[in-house]
Amino acid sequence: MEAFIRDQIIAVAKHMPFHMLAGYFKKRCTPEVEDARRKLGGFMKGICHPSENFEQIKGAGIEWNRMDIPFPIDKEGNIRQDYLDWKNKARRYQASGIRVMAVTPYPRTYIEYGIDPRLPENEARVRELAIFMLEDLRGLAEVFQITNEMGLPQFMKPLNIQEAVRFIGIQAEAMHPRKGDVLVGYNSSGPQSDLHQMMKPWHKYCDYIGIDIYLGCFVAAGNYMWMHDALLRYLWSMTGKPILLCEFGYISGGIIKTPEEKKAVLKRYGVSSEQEARENVEVFMAHLKEKEPKMWSYVERCHSGNPADYLFNSMYRNHFYAELPKGVVIKGYPHTPEGQADYYRDVFPRLAKLPYVLGAIIYAWKDSERCGYCGQGDCPQETRWGLVDQERKEKPSYYAVRKALDQIQ
Repeated sequence: MEAFIRDQIIAVAKHMPFHMLAGYFKKRCTPEVEDARRKLGGFMKGICHPSENFEQIKGAGIEWNRMDIPFPIDKEGNIRQDYLDWKNKARRYQASGIRVMAVTPYPRTYIEYGIDPRLPENEARVRELAIFMLEDLRGLAEVFQITNEMGLPQFMKPLNIQEAVRFIGIQAEAMHPRKGDVLVGYNSSGPQSDLHQMMKPWHKYCDYIGIDIYLGCFVAAGNYMWMHDALLRYLWSMTGKPILLCEFGYISGGIIKTPEEKKAVLKRYGVSSEQEARENVEVFMAHLKEKEPKMWSYVERCHSGNPADYLFNSMYRNHFYAELPKGVVIKGYPHTPEGQADYYRDVFPRLAKLPYVLGAIIYAWKDSERCGYCGQGDCPQETRWGLVDQERKEKPSYYAVRKALDQIQ
């Protein structure tokens, strides 16, 4: 993962000529930012995956729900019940006073329902579905995010980056003349300079550029509070577009595993070392499939080459060992319920000072019983993000968020 961070830094340097350095320090709003803020009614205060305890959600000062749209039609062209159920759920949030931001389906879902976006003959259908979702959800979804984090294999595959860029761009272009006061944009995982450079011809159809930031939670690099400002300023200087922090958060638990504990994990899958797993990958993967089928399925979907190489050479190793490694923390903000609360207390004032930032969407509402990426209950990577615990009891971060958001007008 250190190589990923290094490559991102190199890409940032490559794509920041002198005129962008001037933009990096420019603070004033543009008319486009002011218009977007007007449509949003101020700083966007959002959450991912909330419950339907609407009063508890609003009690934290949260005003928006970021929701993933199920694929709207089946292979015969009929409206799917999952989509209709989603609309009804979105209406319940709206009726409660919580506004809706909608994330359109991923490329693999299009393929699952018979529309491969890699094929030129399907491009018109992708455009038609983008228009359908815009029109069918008019008055309900006020912000659209076109798919999610293209560039990351788990979301982008089987598309390559060029295909993913066009997949985003043609949908933004199709929506553009019809959107009215609806905001349309896309997001990236971290700065992803190459993605945004490739998207530049399509930026004229975008009302905002999104970024997801998870400092101190995945890699042992760049974990400083000021990096929030730096990444947001960088994206602003590169694109000149309003910026939306589409996902961010901080884990409230997780520790480093000892070498002995890691060896015990490896033994569960029939090997005594990572090297042995690479050399006996079929045996290793068979044990993985038997004991942790969700983890096996994820690795199978994402790897290219030796699946053990993907598992041990990417951020996914943290899932495998169910740990937060050394250095994966922001100094002064330990991965505890109190450290998570302190993070939100201090980060929101920083975000609110950046006039080109439209808002921020917290990940996530509730702690999870099991990790959605590996299926393990003791994996901190995707189980301890919540403002409330598994029993929906407010954590210290709930109250920290309420106080911080109350101070943002």
